Amino acid sequence: MNKTTDRKISVIGLGYVGLPIAVAFGQSREVIGFDISKNRISDLKNGFDKTNEVKNDALESSNINFISDFKKLSEADFHIITVPTPVDKTKKPNLEALLSASDTVGKILKEGDIVVYESTVYPGLTEEECAPVLEKQSGLKCGKDFFLGYSPERINPGDKKNTLSSIIKIVSAQDKNTLNIISDVYSLIVDAGVYKAPSIKVAEAAKVIENTQRDLNIALINELAILFEKMDIDTQDVLKAAGTKWNFLSFEPGLVGGHCVGVDPYYLTYKSSMLGYTPEVILAGRKINDGIGKYIADIVIDKLKNKYDDFDRLVVTILGVTFKENISDIRNTKVLDIINELKKHSLQVQIHDPLANNDDFEIQYKLNLTKLSDLRKSDVIILAVPHSNFIKQGWSLISRLTNNDGSIVFDVKSILDRDSRPEKVELFRF
Repeated sequence: MNKTTDRKISVIGLGYVGLPIAVAFGQSREVIGFDISKNRISDLKNGFDKTNEVKNDALESSNINFISDFKKLSEADFHIITVPTPVDKTKKPNLEALLSASDTVGKILKEGDIVVYESTVYPGLTEEECAPVLEKQSGLKCGKDFFLGYSPERINPGDKKNTLSSIIKIVSAQDKNTLNIISDVYSLIVDAGVYKAPSIKVAEAAKVIENTQRDLNIALINELAILFEKMDIDTQDVLKAAGTKWNFLSFEPGLVGGHCVGVDPYYLTYKSSMLGYTPEVILAGRKINDGIGKYIADIVIDKLKNKYDDFDRLVVTILGVTFKENISDIRNTKVLDIINELKKHSLQVQIHDPLANNDDFEIQYKLNLTKLSDLRKSDVIILAVPHSNFIKQGWSLISRLTNNDGSIVFDVKSILDRDSRPEKVELFRF
């Protein structure tokens, strides 16, 4: 067998990470795409991707056999697992999806198969937690009968420039031969090339620190923004001035949610605590970033207290509720922290987002989205997520939503031109 070109690939989990991978391989070979959601499989069979990560023509031109029956996975011998790895309410790793996927793949494993994990985990998890599940279900021996690899995903939802093919892919495996096979397979779809990590643990660690580093840098800027607000200094003015130095790092303050930057550091700190060391800097950064939603809401409340005695009739409009701009993903959105805090003060909160799915939002957060045409005039407008649609409309959109007495506008990402601010509007930037 030609170890690269004859490999039959399956992708387990067809979300923001799995689908682009399946489509990329599907341009040149048949791929088995598995997901436990029958609705997701039905949508994909009909050429519809609700995540908007894959264009319709690319989806239609890909040779992918979309299935929800795991037994058909046995036709493949190179399995890529791309399921989510969130944290629970106590900020501990939730491995339910990962171990369930391992259980499923283990049931169809055969000798010579390779299993590659792409889900973000703490160093050691793939070999310590996933491999035993594969062995138990298959009755095979890892490293002898089947082989293990890890290749951390670097998908950036909504980013059409830094894509799967244009980003260097880290690959790793439990032995050199398997590493070479995995490297050859991914080289088929990654134009930027692959980087062979010396071990699975190194690859796992590399992935988790990528987002931890970003999290800490944003935390620093968020703390500075809090400090500058108390000094009555505009943070954006400071960053623009400091950015004239050649080695100043460009980071912006804001909400840190989603399924990567706001989650991955907890995997690292969890493993660290298991080994008897409690990280201080990483957890300090997480504490700051997790508190930004409440901080923004508290500023709004303080401004309202200076203006109104009674909040019962006041209306707050939240523009944008996804975890970042120009995507539909609402997982771990920190905009919800703002909403929950405002609701504690009897404010009437209406939420609008042209990209988020109302059914998904209602199921996950027990809240409804409001159509643009149904939005009421507002006393407070919080531009929480600067979708391109919002940026294009700018102050014209805000002006249509303000009440006759003027409104408080909080621009979380500072994208509105402050010099064009309507006279009656009180503008606050983070």
